Amino acid sequence: MSDSTALADATVHQSRAGSALAAALRDGPSHAYLFQGPTGSGKKRIARAFAAEILVKESPDPEETRRRALLDPSPHPDLIWLKPVGMSHAVAEVREEIIHRAPLSPFEGGHRVFVIEAADHLNEESQNAMLKTLEEPPPHAHLILLSSEAEAVLPTVASRCQTIELEALPQAVIEAELGDIATPERTRAAARLSRGDLGTARLLARDRGQRIRENVELMMAGVIDDRLETSPWLAVLNLAKETGDQAGERVTTELGGEVKEGIKHTKTEIEEATRRAQRRARTGVLDLSLSLAASWARDLAAIKTGAPELVFNTDRVEVLEEQAEDIRLGAARSAVELIADTRRRFDLNVSEELALEALCFRLAAGFGRA
Repeated sequence: MSDSTALADATVHQSRAGSALAAALRDGPSHAYLFQGPTGSGKKRIARAFAAEILVKESPDPEETRRRALLDPSPHPDLIWLKPVGMSHAVAEVREEIIHRAPLSPFEGGHRVFVIEAADHLNEESQNAMLKTLEEPPPHAHLILLSSEAEAVLPTVASRCQTIELEALPQAVIEAELGDIATPERTRAAARLSRGDLGTARLLARDRGQRIRENVELMMAGVIDDRLETSPWLAVLNLAKETGDQAGERVTTELGGEVKEGIKHTKTEIEEATRRAQRRARTGVLDLSLSLAASWARDLAAIKTGAPELVFNTDRVEVLEEQAEDIRLGAARSAVELIADTRRRFDLNVSEELALEALCFRLAAGFGRA
């Protein structure tokens, strides 16, 4: 692959970021970057391509360096990629992998690159621990932080990084990226519902995403028809729990069989990482489910105002039109706000089951039958 081709490919839909990073390679890369943008906007792919081009500089074998750096996971010894385990990064791992290793001389060439995936999941202690490394970095070290939530990165950290802003991907781009994962109808709906997040679009286009959508539709039908005796929120909750349990099992298996520098993870470490993974996966499904519920309510409002072209659930227009006949426009709009309020409550560690149950009762009271 010729010079910077991988970076050009990775930033083909992020022209501003591509121009900024190309200029950085030309003029000399900074010691620290914050790639800021919504999930699914291509941060990881761009970071890997950018890291590869940094490592190519002063490399005795540029093409081989680029090839290894672009692999995922990469075997290149000077590319350190830190991923969160469960809900967050462990402080000890940040210290070991970033702070202690940054001063070490490169194994090959003249540079080392440290990528912190999901930097918005670094707790305050971890971020503060990195400040000295960010303030006084070794000349060969380059840090790249990836974040989807700007407010979760401390200002003291962000101010020491050069920020690269990424934008949500257009619907047409997402549809093209999805290819033939699903039928054209489901693909289009997945692209619309993802709101620019390619990862979410891929999930929604597949069978598990379809299950999430179906459960949300059943929940919304239950509250609209006032059939709360069936507990329509339980299907949403149970799928989220199932997903969390599966994520926890994967982490338990992974860490239970992993030996790092000859030392196995302790039982406590494995249990803590498993709990974090379970919660992250479970809350991820719940948050997506509420996002889809809000989109459903918004679609009902769009139908009521005679604007079906604005619908997100493009493959469920007939169902939406039937439901919209018997509800008030104000109720549909209020439902969007009620769902958003419940999503915010999840951040406060409220009981998820009670929160969903309360939401359904409030929605049912608001919808009523016209």
